[in-house]
Amino acid sequence: MAAGDGVALVTGASRGLGAVIARRLGADGHTVAVNYHSDRENAQQVAAGIRAAGGSAEAFAGDVTDESATAELVAQVTDRLGPVAVLVLNATGPQPKVAFEDLTWQTHLDQLHFFVKSPTLLLQAALPGMKARGGGRVIQIGSDIVDRALPGMSAYIAAKAAQHELTRAWARELGPYGVTVNLVAPGFIPVERHADIGAEELATYRAHVPLGRMGTPDDVAGAVSFLASDAAAFVTGERITVNGGHTIG
Repeated sequence: MAAGDGVALVTGASRGLGAVIARRLGADGHTVAVNYHSDRENAQQVAAGIRAAGGSAEAFAGDVTDESATAELVAQVTDRLGPVAVLVLNATGPQPKVAFEDLTWQTHLDQLHFFVKSPTLLLQAALPGMKARGGGRVIQIGSDIVDRALPGMSAYIAAKAAQHELTRAWARELGPYGVTVNLVAPGFIPVERHADIGAEELATYRAHVPLGRMGTPDDVAGAVSFLASDAAAFVTGERITVNGGHTIG
């Protein structure tokens, strides 16, 4: 069954990439569950904006790294809007630089909670509804950092690489249920949390992008929109890199 007219749950959607993705899916005709952890006001504004544009959306609180909270989040969305047809796994946490000498197991766990634990819990909670409706779409938001091997980012890179491989494994395992699983890997896409980055750093990055510009949240939302659409019904286990060619070998 196509996911195009179903409920889309977007995690971490109160701002940044998640907010823009939520708005795009709302414009595409999905009923959008705008998940947030603590930023209730912004999440409600995102949902209100989708409704004002003629769409349907509600904001839902939930810590997506917590087992009981994820189950409750999906249950609330299902009860109020219907079963989740499109699950966009976007939520993230701090991504500090940590030198190898200072790495601890907790450093790794901080990243794995968002990119291995959280996707697992959310998909386990949403899968029964997807099976019941005859299929669904799972779209992970990864990162091209897996290809860049940046010093001081090994814990984040390891978790993002794991997220990519989970996408491939889940695509094969869940395909018989009509569930596609794909990953969108943005490059450096400036959003609110990058407000302190200077013009010189941006210019240095942009100089290595073949398309000659910085990416925008709309670029990422466009890829998500495609994967959630009927046009991507036969696409699964794939990574779509959205970085203007920055990591072309």
